[in-house]
Amino acid sequence: MPRNLLLLPNLVVGVFLNSFLFLSSASSIIHIHSADEGRKKETGLGLTNTKDGNFGEWYSEVVTNGEMIEYYEISGCYILRPWTMSIWEIMQTFFDAEIKKMKIKTCYFPLFVSNNVLQKEKDHIEGFAPEVAWVTRSGDSDLEVPIAIRPTSETVMYPYFSKWIRGHRDLPLKLNQWCNVVRWEFSNPTPFIRSREFLWQEGHTAFATKEEADTEVLEILELYRRLYEEYLAVPVVKGKKSEMEKFAGGLYTTSVEAFIPNTGRGVQGATSHCLGQNFAKMFEINFEDEKGEKAMVWQNSWAYSTRTIGVMVMTHGDDRGLVLPPKVAAIQVIVIHVPYKDADIKEILSACSATVKVLCDLGIRAEADLRENYSPGWKYSHWEMKGVPLRIEIGPKDLANNQVRAVRRDNAAKIDIPMDGLVDKVKCMLDDIQQNMFNVAKQKRDACVQVAKTWDEFIEALSQKKLILAPWCDEEEVEKDVKTKTKGETGAAKTLCSPFDQPQLPEGTLCFASGKPAKKWTYWGRSY
Repeated sequence: MPRNLLLLPNLVVGVFLNSFLFLSSASSIIHIHSADEGRKKETGLGLTNTKDGNFGEWYSEVVTNGEMIEYYEISGCYILRPWTMSIWEIMQTFFDAEIKKMKIKTCYFPLFVSNNVLQKEKDHIEGFAPEVAWVTRSGDSDLEVPIAIRPTSETVMYPYFSKWIRGHRDLPLKLNQWCNVVRWEFSNPTPFIRSREFLWQEGHTAFATKEEADTEVLEILELYRRLYEEYLAVPVVKGKKSEMEKFAGGLYTTSVEAFIPNTGRGVQGATSHCLGQNFAKMFEINFEDEKGEKAMVWQNSWAYSTRTIGVMVMTHGDDRGLVLPPKVAAIQVIVIHVPYKDADIKEILSACSATVKVLCDLGIRAEADLRENYSPGWKYSHWEMKGVPLRIEIGPKDLANNQVRAVRRDNAAKIDIPMDGLVDKVKCMLDDIQQNMFNVAKQKRDACVQVAKTWDEFIEALSQKKLILAPWCDEEEVEKDVKTKTKGETGAAKTLCSPFDQPQLPEGTLCFASGKPAKKWTYWGRSY
């Protein structure tokens, strides 16, 4: 067995590894858009595809040239580089602190799950069956019983919930783990968005009452909204999934949904599920209530993953590379020296270092690029490609005027800032960049929302890559029919979510697809 088929030391995954390498380096693409030629001649940097021209190739270039990922030898698996992990750690710090306020404890369960446990909850495993990877051999020997690698951890954890929960005083039980999962899907692997192994958090909680479970579902969903909108500057819609799109085996699923205007596709950003008592019944998670009577717990599970980072890149990136929101950027300010003829280079370098120290001392993540073997122009392009929110340039004239020049990544605006008020001004600029990125993204997203009240309007909006808001009768057969009728090379349209913030539904409004009385407004579209 070749070594590149080994998932873990001495363990062989018994699935067909479709490991064709996805070649994505800029050097493998010959055509260069004329708008980029000057930049590439000057710096050796730049993208060879545009966001509007070839979105897929553009995205691949951005995440590799921006040093976020490296393609791995196994298709659908990616190396997450430090530039990515710093973003993940910032999000993790925020989210972990918030759930700890909710008295949710950190745990860790094994990566492996036995077949008999995985098969115990039929509806649940059917939802994941095509994506489950199996360990079938150890060294040269076949395993007596294949072992699955977790696609999610409900069936891993819940046998132990039944062991730990005996009476009402054991409730609520609220756990979260930060881990990796494997879903061996074969449909268009895309860095961050659809990968065969990814990082996430997964929360699993048990309560005595449905009311407690319902409350937590929405509390967690609000944290997901904050993660996207306040940290990643990505607008999302909070809503409820249809019965057809809900988590397999759950009672109901809520989600935050993002939308990528360039592709006209929705993205399920994160989910918070009420599992009801389905898993409690299967795994016999019972407790003695305050009256001494036997009862089943009510459960939730919820998760967000490294998909969040892909959504951020797709939303904000431009034809010069990444554009990072200041809140999640590992480097918020890059300071670059600009030498000129006979100017005192040591004085300029000293000013750059002093500027970084002043900014860092007051909590701004700043670094200086003092490399002398690269030109200022090359450095500008390099840090633009990596999406650093603010660039500070210091040259002889700036020294003479006791100022610096600041250049914003989001809109390329330039401003000269006196050294005396530098820190306060930089803080204000970073706040403004963060807010402006959200505002611009929301305007672009909102411009794509199309209300469709008839089937013809729906099809027209779908052809224009819109996010469609339509009145719906909330019937599964109708939803299946829409998917069947719209299936094509680019995928079928489906429900994304029914927003909690429902527009008024006038009496007599009919479903766009069936002509029956509409019960709600629902977002529809193609999705990742």
